[in-house]
Amino acid sequence: MDAAFLQALTILLREGLEAILVLAALAAYLARDEGKDRLNALWLGAGAALLASIAAAWIFEQFYNGVHNDIFEGVTILLTAALMFYVSGWLFLRQDPRAWQHYIKQRADQALRAQSAYLVGALAFFAVMREGGESILFLHVLAKTSGGWTAPLASGIVTAFVVLAALFWIIVKTSRRLPLRAVFLVTSLFLFVMGLKFVGEGLQEFQEQALISYDEAPLATWLSAIGLNPTWQALAAQLAIVLIASLSLVVAPRTHK
Repeated sequence: MDAAFLQALTILLREGLEAILVLAALAAYLARDEGKDRLNALWLGAGAALLASIAAAWIFEQFYNGVHNDIFEGVTILLTAALMFYVSGWLFLRQDPRAWQHYIKQRADQALRAQSAYLVGALAFFAVMREGGESILFLHVLAKTSGGWTAPLASGIVTAFVVLAALFWIIVKTSRRLPLRAVFLVTSLFLFVMGLKFVGEGLQEFQEQALISYDEAPLATWLSAIGLNPTWQALAAQLAIVLIASLSLVVAPRTHK
């Protein structure tokens, strides 16, 4: 299976699944007697956000079409990696069902407190648009670092939309529960690994401009073959991130007790 296909599929599934779960929880709360009149606003807000995300993705790519600046691309890739690490940590902390339910309850209570249908629509819009914005940035950098908008990458996006449509129907129309702990842990790890790869890609952009030295590490040919930056500078940065993340795994459970 092509790596670009799998990465694009995973990115969109992660972002879309979170939006669907939030919308499903909001819909369930609003389905109570005091909130039924605001359900249409919820779906309109979500639909508007989906269309806005697609339009924003097209505008973003048109704006940067044919433009290449190593420093700008390096900064963009490193910022994307940082966002991936943040999302990865966010998912890991909420893989406990109790933590996820608390997060969902906060969102749902927001919707119920909003007496205006416009406020409910806005809440749904920004819940979906946040995931859409992350997806745009992630996919843009993935395309830049995997040879462009290739057929496998596009196939991953289309497949993700089909799967998300099915998940939306299942979650909203039925009471079936997904194994959220497993889903969150797997996607958290996947995003963390992708973030590490993007760190190497970002540093390579600066190395091409001679802003950072380029010293080949052992097994450079093998590292290049699997798409990694084969330099000591990249490996040192990635190792530092792994050590910091490992330390966070030890500290985080204590601070959340």
